[in-house]
Amino acid sequence: MRAVLDIVLILLDLYWWVAIIMIVMSWLISFNIINTGNQVVAAIWRIVNALTEPVLKPIRRFLPNMGGIDLSPIALFLGIIFIRSIIIYYIYPNVF
Repeated sequence: MRAVLDIVLILLDLYWWVAIIMIVMSWLISFNIINTGNQVVAAIWRIVNALTEPVLKPIRRFLPNMGGIDLSPIALFLGIIFIRSIIIYYIYPNVF
């Protein structure tokens, strides 16, 4: 059972990094530092969006409109921290 929890923790860490990549890429695209006309950049952007949008879209529905500032990744990070804490402090020690 601990192996399953370890895999869940690893997947949460990987998702954390995918969300960070999405944030950085959105900034770089917004400031026109990288161009989505490049096929490699566009492919990476599509993959990152496909991985993060299903989670961020429901979060955006509940957050208030901040006028162009997207706070949904912050809520996602807080959710990941919360889930990791529950697993590490409450579930993991009680698994034999």
